[in-house]
Amino acid sequence: MGRKPTKLKIIPLGGLNEVGKNMTAFEYKDEILVLDCGLSFPEDEMLGIDIVIPDITYLIKNKEKIKGIVLTHGHEDHIGALPYVLKKINVPVYGSRLTLGLVENKLKEHKMNNLHLERIKPGDIIKLGVFSIEFIHTNHSIPDACALAIQTPVGTILHTGDFKIDYTPIDGEMIDLHKFAEIGQKGVLLMMADSTNAERRGSTMSEKSVGVTFENIFRNTKKRIIVATFASNVHRIQQVMEAAHKYNRKIVVSGRSMINVVNVANELGALNVPDDIIIDIDQMDQYEDERIVIITTGSQGEPMAALSRMASSDHRKVEIRQGDLVVFSSTPIPGNEKLVSRVINQLFEKGAEVIYESLADVHVSGHACQEELKLMHRLVKPKYFIPVHGEFKHLKRHAQLAEELGMPKENIFTIQNGTIVELTKDYGKVSGSVPSGRILVDGLGVGDVGNIVLRDRKHLAEDGLMVIVVTISRETGKIIAGPDIISRGFVYVRESEDLMVEAKDVVRNALDSCGQQNVREWSVLKSSIRDALKDFLYEKTKRRPMILPVIMEA
Repeated sequence: MGRKPTKLKIIPLGGLNEVGKNMTAFEYKDEILVLDCGLSFPEDEMLGIDIVIPDITYLIKNKEKIKGIVLTHGHEDHIGALPYVLKKINVPVYGSRLTLGLVENKLKEHKMNNLHLERIKPGDIIKLGVFSIEFIHTNHSIPDACALAIQTPVGTILHTGDFKIDYTPIDGEMIDLHKFAEIGQKGVLLMMADSTNAERRGSTMSEKSVGVTFENIFRNTKKRIIVATFASNVHRIQQVMEAAHKYNRKIVVSGRSMINVVNVANELGALNVPDDIIIDIDQMDQYEDERIVIITTGSQGEPMAALSRMASSDHRKVEIRQGDLVVFSSTPIPGNEKLVSRVINQLFEKGAEVIYESLADVHVSGHACQEELKLMHRLVKPKYFIPVHGEFKHLKRHAQLAEELGMPKENIFTIQNGTIVELTKDYGKVSGSVPSGRILVDGLGVGDVGNIVLRDRKHLAEDGLMVIVVTISRETGKIIAGPDIISRGFVYVRESEDLMVEAKDVVRNALDSCGQQNVREWSVLKSSIRDALKDFLYEKTKRRPMILPVIMEA
């Protein structure tokens, strides 16, 4: 009997059926390669949560197998979880110049050092165990973005990373389509490709088109200009700087993450900053408004970002003035539309002029649309395909696109995070799953806030809290003092005195009933108070506050 072929396992731990926290593990025998290590931002119902990172239970369990982490580019949804993951799994990290520059900055914030960071450049090939990884230059909204061609014992895996095909890129270096075609000619077993814009027809506009729009805006504006964009969109920042230099304006950089990215990109040569164009925010008043451009964070309406604080008059250094021109050089991430709209309304109320979304071509996507995706499929010609990086509707549309191009439906895997896809030279199949999901980070707590805590926070936010304090006799079980009631977020006690008096009577009756049945266990007493009050309060107010009985013995 012949030996069973050894299988390659592909295990996405993040980035499927969601936008963000991209992470994939490739496992062959007793060796694992990890690709990307990103975070996502909390959804509306994740009250108090700062960020969300992938569940790496499987990687921790198999950490002795991990050969390294390779990074496609420096966006937060691809590098943001590294400080948390490297605390659990200390392995080498490989990435391009700017990508590792941003990683180093992030690790310093977490006071982490003595980690093995290995800088590569497009065209480099590294060997990690049985895996040989070639880095391929692509276009994206941040410099030094790469796709990865991973040579494995069963065949070549091509991961596009986030990409688009830009024929006139800002840095002049077009995506290496020749290399994709060359790899496709040799044969690709599996392609994993960016699906973010799979629903959009046509091709993504070139980043250069935004530069033309900025030049027109700067030429025709005689007031102060404020540009809000993603801190990591280095190409956009470059275009703002070029327009400012051309029209003799000084630049103020606002927002901690924006300052960090500009400093790192400038030091590494990824940003070409004209001499003396950047001034400190405290020097701004030394120049007329028509000589100033402010580049700031807050394009997504984040409450604590610099632009939001300017709009609400909470910024210590910048106040929105009549006639200021504010440019939102971004489109709202799904779920952020209300936040962005609120900031825009506040800016208009303060007398600013605002350019946003479809009012001008001040933003283009960094992701490939359908025609670019089709070209990638045609060049690579993979046997199998896994659409990645997107919500389920994006993955599904990308899968349909592959079918339209002639790929057999059974060779396309539209899967969930945690699904294991097994590949050999001859077949591919779904073979099971590993733990996956979301780890919530709240302050210094990583993973200590789960669904129960979130449910309680939601309950408190919607209905408020009522605390009942009562002291009973250790000997007789009779009430000695109280009940006293403290209300937070439920009703204003001073204006609801009658309700509070009745609520105290309900508590006394519940305790008396327990006493008559000779019940002395605290858990039963608390449950009786909670049940009686819950029914009473709902009958009177149609609300269900969280009820916390506190019983003391004396």
